[in-house]
Amino acid sequence: MATTIEELSLNYEEDGILLVKELDREVLSKGAWTTIIFRYQNWDKGKEEYSKDMFSIRRYQKRQGEYIPKSKFNISSLEQAKKIIETLQRWTEAE
Repeated sequence: MATTIEELSLNYEEDGILLVKELDREVLSKGAWTTIIFRYQNWDKGKEEYSKDMFSIRRYQKRQGEYIPKSKFNISSLEQAKKIIETLQRWTEAE
C-alpha cells in the first residue's frame, strides 16, 4: 500500500510486461481524501503495442497512514474526454 501520494500509480506489471503504463498524472485534491487524474495506456497482447491514451479519475482515502482506493471513473475515449472538458468549461465560464 502507498503511504504517500507520489507512491500512488496505475503502473501494473505482470510476468515482466508492463500491462498498464502510466503516462502522466495530476493531483486534483490532497488531504484525507485525495483525487488524482491519470493518463495511461494498456498493453494489447494481440497487437503487441500500447493502446491509445486513456484517462482515469481515482479517489483515495488515507487511513492509518496508507492510501486506500475508494472509487474510480474511467474515461473511455478521447471523444468522451473532450465532451467532459467542453461541459466543464461551459459550466465554469458561467460563474
